[in-house]
Amino acid sequence: MFELNEVPWEILDDYVAARPTSVLGRVLVRSHCFTSMAADRGHLSPWTTWPTLHRGVNDEQHMIASFGQDRRQADQQFPPIWSLLRAAGASVGVCGTLHSYPASEELSRYAFYLPDPFASEPVAHPPELVEFQRFNLAMSRESARNVDTRIAKKDALRVVRQSRRLGIRPRTYTAIGKQLLAERRRPAMSNRRRTYQSVLLFDIFARQLQRSRPQFSTFFTNHVASAMHRYWAAHRPQDYERLGLGQDWLATFRDEVVWATGQAADMVEWLADYVDGSPGSQLWIASSMGQRATMAEALETQLYLTQPAHFLEAMGLPGEQAWQRRPAMLPHFNLVVDDKYVEPFCDALRTVRVGGQPLHFKRSDNGFFSLEFGQANLHDRPDVVTIADQARPITSLGLETVEIEDRSGTTAYHVPEGILAIYDPVRPPAGNGSRPEISVLEVAPAALLTLGVEPPPYMARPSMLAEALAI
Repeated sequence: MFELNEVPWEILDDYVAARPTSVLGRVLVRSHCFTSMAADRGHLSPWTTWPTLHRGVNDEQHMIASFGQDRRQADQQFPPIWSLLRAAGASVGVCGTLHSYPASEELSRYAFYLPDPFASEPVAHPPELVEFQRFNLAMSRESARNVDTRIAKKDALRVVRQSRRLGIRPRTYTAIGKQLLAERRRPAMSNRRRTYQSVLLFDIFARQLQRSRPQFSTFFTNHVASAMHRYWAAHRPQDYERLGLGQDWLATFRDEVVWATGQAADMVEWLADYVDGSPGSQLWIASSMGQRATMAEALETQLYLTQPAHFLEAMGLPGEQAWQRRPAMLPHFNLVVDDKYVEPFCDALRTVRVGGQPLHFKRSDNGFFSLEFGQANLHDRPDVVTIADQARPITSLGLETVEIEDRSGTTAYHVPEGILAIYDPVRPPAGNGSRPEISVLEVAPAALLTLGVEPPPYMARPSMLAEALAI
């Protein structure tokens, strides 16, 4: 299952139109293609829509909304597909899939297991993957709205020394070298560094797949989604009534979405070759939702919580003994609050206004909170934050208006329509090339049935996929 986060059909169609002889185009023509529809009732977010796809129930049942959230109840009631298959005796490999940390069972029971880049510690199986995960986590912690050009050098050197064992291909290092040279000529190209983290991870996944050949495996990548959020307006300017980003910006970033999609297409090409050489195998290309154009306006700054202790103290938390940080993707900030402070902390958060608007936050079981910062273009408003109707300087609260290097806001955002393409070289589609809508709730039970495992009774019967795949 190639988890191509948030990618809709428009982006794949654009790539195939620009590269009509690409392997991706040939694979899609020979695939059973569907438009998957997100089934969640709340805010569409990958932290929620992927658990829905993996567990076969929507957000109202699994209640997963953020990284670092206590998932023990959800894992017990609605286990993810990899846990169900493992329990049924199937061999399983997991690579980068969201909410794969912490694992609900011993990692050594899996063919391979490399958790998502928001894990709290560098654990992985087999053991040689631990050093890469250490590097992966360090790079993910540094990455924010701007690309950080710092490198975790010690961790990177350990990865380089183990390159052959890990499966990192020489062509990947060559591409990284060309990227670093290109940045000297065009600094704006540094945004592509985000993608190379996925390219490295795919090399490692491919080696593990070849070594262990599990019956079911997952690989997750966010690199195309990242490019779409930032540069959809440069790629598809015709989707907007008003373009507020300027011709220079459009010219600088017009190729980024196609380039990022090309890296995913290279991964699909490798996987299609693998499936062609593995009788009985299938490749499922999936997204749990999609994106579509929003607004094309310049983003100069975003508000980040850079010194959390200051803000949390203002919210009544006396020190780090009262709270613990949890992984999150900036500009969000996740934490767990000690029981005796939960209610006062929640009350204090309700009094916070940023730019006159309430600070959005989510609260979950066991003292978990997710705070949503990232407010745009507040750099010229020093009194923008109030607590209990009193203005507070943002620096005193550990907040900072961070300059956005590429000036791109969220030019595309989440929509329910995603993709599902199932490539089976011995069972090509017999239809007319249409992409009928299906619920993402069909994906997990269909995958279980494909592997001969009866889905739990709470999962929907995958009627449309069952007909297409004869399961």
